Amino acid sequence: MQINLAIDAMGGDLGPRTNIAGVLLALLQDPLLSVTLLGNKQQLQTLLLQHHLSSEFADRIHLLASNDTIGMDEAPASVLRSRKNSSMHLAVKQVAEGRCQGVVSGGNTGALMLISRYYLGMLPGVERPAISTAIPTYKGRTYLLDLGANIDCQPEHLLQFALMGSVMVKRIEGKVRPSVALLNVGHEAIKGNSLVKATAQLLEGHPSVNYFGYIEGNEVFSGEVDLVVCDGFTGNIALKTSEGLARYLSGQIQDLFHKNLYSRLVGLMARPLLHKLKQQMDPVRYNGGSFLGLQGCVVKSHGNADAKGFSYAITRAATEARQGLADQLQLSMQKLNSPQK
Repeated sequence: MQINLAIDAMGGDLGPRTNIAGVLLALLQDPLLSVTLLGNKQQLQTLLLQHHLSSEFADRIHLLASNDTIGMDEAPASVLRSRKNSSMHLAVKQVAEGRCQGVVSGGNTGALMLISRYYLGMLPGVERPAISTAIPTYKGRTYLLDLGANIDCQPEHLLQFALMGSVMVKRIEGKVRPSVALLNVGHEAIKGNSLVKATAQLLEGHPSVNYFGYIEGNEVFSGEVDLVVCDGFTGNIALKTSEGLARYLSGQIQDLFHKNLYSRLVGLMARPLLHKLKQQMDPVRYNGGSFLGLQGCVVKSHGNADAKGFSYAITRAATEARQGLADQLQLSMQKLNSPQK
């Protein structure tokens, strides 16, 4: 299925050079993908020319000019209405106006969230959007949300996250009835704060949620559940901690096998296994957080993602757009909120 994504080519810590390289990687992997790049047209044309693109690639890349870029440290509320010609604004508008089926940006997360809500609107029955991504586990991957969009939550918000996350896993992973767990400090009913306890009561017995129960932080990577739900404060810390640990372990393993001649020889023999382990642990492979709850497909790339990481975020957006995830979420939430006959 042919898909066209709007790319905020100026967003992120590493700038358009890295973003353009990531776009080309994604196009190489997906022959049915086209992109509309938003940013400084002259700068983007120069970067594209440096890659000596074939006519096939050039035909799948469209440029729209924007000479304004929202900084990573700017207050989201201040740029919502005052920076409507920025690359981020214009990229989201491409989706709102039906010209593109999804948007990807590595820019200011708060600004992207507010701008997306402004142009796309929220799904009926959803009060707050949530950021979700996949993490590697022993059994494949598990999805985690919210990852920072909502620091202070009510039990009803976490219930909505669980409902939206279930639909996402069902569509993306093909799971008929995805299992859902609440992140907590223990398994016992008496454990946890008031938010977690109240949310558990809402999830228990809910007909649209296959509720597993509580799960502790050290069990998230076991793969026992398909979806882990928490508030944005907890989820963001859990995600960033796991990413930091993955990089630490990768670096430690590499140092150990370069310590002396014997360890280098052992490392040489173990290179295929080490390469596979590094790939499985690399947070880059899971780059791209989906904004669930919006009436459109929006994926946020890590601000410091390299070209490969940015390409994964684009691939994630293309997958969600092809699956019609936003439409499926809307149908599911409408059914839940419609009066029972």
